[in-house]
Amino acid sequence: MKIKTKLNAGVGLLFLMIIILSALGGWFIYQLKKDTQNILVANYNTLQYSRNMLLALEEIDTDSLAVAEFQKNLTLQSKNITENGEKETTQSIRNHFLNLKLDKTNTDLQSSIRKEITELMQLNMSAIQLKSSIANTTAQNAIAVVSVAGILCFLVAFILMVNLPANIANPIRELTASIHQIAQQNYRQRVRFEGNSEFGELARSFNTMAEKLQEYSESRIDKILKGKKRIETLIDNMHDAVIGIDENRKVLFVNDEALKISGLKRNNFVGQQIQDVAVTNDLIRTLIKEIIDPESKKDQPNSLKIFVEGKENYFEKDIVDINVIPTGEEESRFIGQVIMLRNITPFKELDLAKTHFIGTVSHEFKTPISSIQMGLQLLENDKIGNLNEEQQKLVKGINDDTVRLLKITGELLNLAQLETGVTQLNIRSFEINSLIQEAVNANKSVADKKKISINTHLDSQLTTMIADEEKTLWVLNNIVSNAIRYSSENSQVNINVEQFESDHIKFSVSDQGPGIEKQYLNHIFTRYFRVPGTKAEGTGLGLSISKEFIESQNGRINVESKVGKGSTFSFILKENLNKKTETI
Repeated sequence: MKIKTKLNAGVGLLFLMIIILSALGGWFIYQLKKDTQNILVANYNTLQYSRNMLLALEEIDTDSLAVAEFQKNLTLQSKNITENGEKETTQSIRNHFLNLKLDKTNTDLQSSIRKEITELMQLNMSAIQLKSSIANTTAQNAIAVVSVAGILCFLVAFILMVNLPANIANPIRELTASIHQIAQQNYRQRVRFEGNSEFGELARSFNTMAEKLQEYSESRIDKILKGKKRIETLIDNMHDAVIGIDENRKVLFVNDEALKISGLKRNNFVGQQIQDVAVTNDLIRTLIKEIIDPESKKDQPNSLKIFVEGKENYFEKDIVDINVIPTGEEESRFIGQVIMLRNITPFKELDLAKTHFIGTVSHEFKTPISSIQMGLQLLENDKIGNLNEEQQKLVKGINDDTVRLLKITGELLNLAQLETGVTQLNIRSFEINSLIQEAVNANKSVADKKKISINTHLDSQLTTMIADEEKTLWVLNNIVSNAIRYSSENSQVNINVEQFESDHIKFSVSDQGPGIEKQYLNHIFTRYFRVPGTKAEGTGLGLSISKEFIESQNGRINVESKVGKGSTFSFILKENLNKKTETI
């Protein structure tokens, strides 16, 4: 329980007991006042009136004013009748007094009146005794009840006096003793308070402080300095550029490679705010753009091209957040970031050599493959001679392999051209219907062999568009070819072209094939990727090249698929692309 809650409960209980005690005392005082007031008003006044009537009666035959005085007190007494028998006695006095006024010297009447007045006084004296007894009983009850309530209040106050200060003072005393131990460099001292009170929170904070002091005291400065020097030497000898900043973006360290790449000096870099350094250095400005604006990360290129010592180099940027869990705490805390630039120039050179090799080999393969196709056409010509059935099957197999080899060579050549950036975009206006028919005709023979019908639907409002017709046809032809390849016999392939978002055109190709499992959809446009278990032949390059061709025209390509129901490949191009030639 919180200390504040304990104090509030203790003081509140005392306050409540005081209110109860005050209420009891007030109530009994009120009862006593009511009893005494009843005696004063009801009985004492009657005795006063009776005394006055007796005095007036003594002078009634000598003083003319005595009759009036007697009559006055008799009237007051008639209005103050409170006891049993008092009314009859008063009335009897009134009757005798009326007769006395007629004969003031009648001693018998005077004697009767005295006797009745004495009787009236006796009635009120008895009532006074009875009411005094009641008041006395009320007083005794008041004393008993107030005494019991007072004893209870005393006990509660005593218990609070004994326990409450101890609950507050003992933890403070223990904490004070522990602080003395810490002051004497006994950093192993700990405070143990149970519960979730303020002292419990204070104990946890104290223990955390003691643990950190113990950790600090048990460490060795020379070891720390050696470790720091070791890390600095390791960072300086790394082949990758490394820059370290704290949580306030102040540069903590930078290695020689980073200084060489940035062209800065160490004393102009370390200890400065990195955004201040970026003001005069384009490279640093590019590196911290992601730190300043995390949303810009998606627009950052995968690699950076930097000229170092007159040579073109390529680097991959990696920003690592540093989070540590402080001693004695449970949650991690952000303390800075490390910016690393990995030199990937050798890999880029190997990749470029691979691309040139693929391009050269693919280009050189096209000539002998074309010669083989020409030789096959001559063999199939009846003028040269007839072939037997076995020879025809052999020629057909060679022809199929040649077509497949030519397709693979074409894909590799396209890929090489995309990587080297020599592919040209020929943006011009063309008829959409002609594009669709060309794709259908190119795949019709293969579709007929599998008895697959190709259905087309073109929005009547669409006639022409501005884009690269050759590459758009290549993409559409590749998607339709894939749809036929993966569809079962006697199925359908649907080509749909429609308006999309007012100024875009959407091409969709749907099949009724086996579909693609969800976990493979994000990789379907990756180079050389093929869905595991696929039996159809292919290089895994067609969709990758299609993606490059579409995105080079500022379009986007997508796939939707349900296992067992088929797939739908679609790409979207802007209807009115600028009519110009661009280099990818």
